[in-house]
Amino acid sequence: MTTIPRVERRSENAGSRLTTPFQSHATAAEVIDGVDLTGRRAVVTGGASGIGAETVRALAVAGAEVTVAVRRPALAETLVQEVADLAGAGPVRVAPLDLADLSSVDSFARAWQGPLDILVANAGIMALPARTVTDAGWEMQLATNFLGHFALVTGVHDSLREAGSARIVVVSSGAHLKVPFDFDDPHFETRPYDPWVAYGQSKSADVLLTVGARRWAADKITANALNPGFILTNLQRHLDDDTMRAFGVMDGDGNLTPLPYYKTPAQGAAMSVLLAASPLVDGVTGRYFEDNQEARTVQGDEGPPGGVAAHALDPKAADRLWEYAAAAVRL
Repeated sequence: MTTIPRVERRSENAGSRLTTPFQSHATAAEVIDGVDLTGRRAVVTGGASGIGAETVRALAVAGAEVTVAVRRPALAETLVQEVADLAGAGPVRVAPLDLADLSSVDSFARAWQGPLDILVANAGIMALPARTVTDAGWEMQLATNFLGHFALVTGVHDSLREAGSARIVVVSSGAHLKVPFDFDDPHFETRPYDPWVAYGQSKSADVLLTVGARRWAADKITANALNPGFILTNLQRHLDDDTMRAFGVMDGDGNLTPLPYYKTPAQGAAMSVLLAASPLVDGVTGRYFEDNQEARTVQGDEGPPGGVAAHALDPKAADRLWEYAAAAVRL
């Protein structure tokens, strides 16, 4: 087994920021090397493809029992077989979960028995071109990316507490930086719908979820959010070719052409895996990470790209959002 590298905490203007020895493009396998998860149980939402699949693979190879929670379970069967063929990997199973359907979330939570050590809220959708709402009247990106995950983590709270040292990992995005949560009109009922504003709002909500989870500290449950970086996955499925070309990631023939700073899915999953399993972040909660380091807090457009917006770490906003979400998912 590999020796676990030291973690450092260095002083900053607002306190201390956690740093790790891993560079920005380290892979999931690299950050979990030497970690034994035998006997641990994990859930990864949206774990059938992209960074979710790489997260499942890394956790299972480390010995964890992993449940892939997906809307279409058949899509995960190839991954399940791949992991089953890996020597020493923990068992992987599939369970249906539609985060935009509260009855589906409730069924998943009720069916879960026993402790839950790791919950990776990975599933998400991005930039739906037109406003789409669920049966409950929720804007679809907020419903899938945040409200469904909120219902899930609160629904399995007792199992997380039973684990004794559970971790919640929430995949957010740098898209949150310019979009605070709009408490007056979260579902775009009166303001004009904008696909990127809707996406950014849902990702601010994801970060605030981890801040609000500090109320579970006595239960030894930690929660942290992350930005996986730029990666070409199914997340871009709602973007048309003109948009992809404008982003510089598609050529004139329709071929995907990732830019030099883009990550592979295995590199994008590293941050999820580090927060889910590494001893380097034991006891750390309510923080936001990118490139395998804790991100700096930024105000507006200050400084270089990246960081976490102050509005996403605001404890008052987090508590207000928690109350809003708790009422919403119990409609």
